[in-house]
Amino acid sequence: MSEEEKSPIDRLFDEDDVSPISLFNEKGEEVKFEQIALIPVEEKIYAILKPMEQMEGIGEDEALVFEIVEGEKEDDGDYLNLVSDIDVIDKVFEVYNKLMDEEEEKQKIDKGSK
Repeated sequence: MSEEEKSPIDRLFDEDDVSPISLFNEKGEEVKFEQIALIPVEEKIYAILKPMEQMEGIGEDEALVFEIVEGEKEDDGDYLNLVSDIDVIDKVFEVYNKLMDEEEEKQKIDKGSK
């Protein structure tokens, strides 16, 4: 399957794929995102995506949280659902920040042992 044929979900899970994720807004306009992280929270997986161009209502240093939802039927593909529940968003960023702190601490330890 070529890069063009890969779904956004497949591209999110491909660690070697750093190209932008293209999604379509409610007006049918393409919006490109940079993948920040995939975060598992309570048996669900969330994607933190940062718009590559300015979006109305989204700060330059802000990102959006999308839930990866499995299609209900075999023929249905998985899809991304924008999360609007602030409690879920806070939990996702809490886990993300914890993971980033752990990675930073690991790098400090690795540098100290050299």
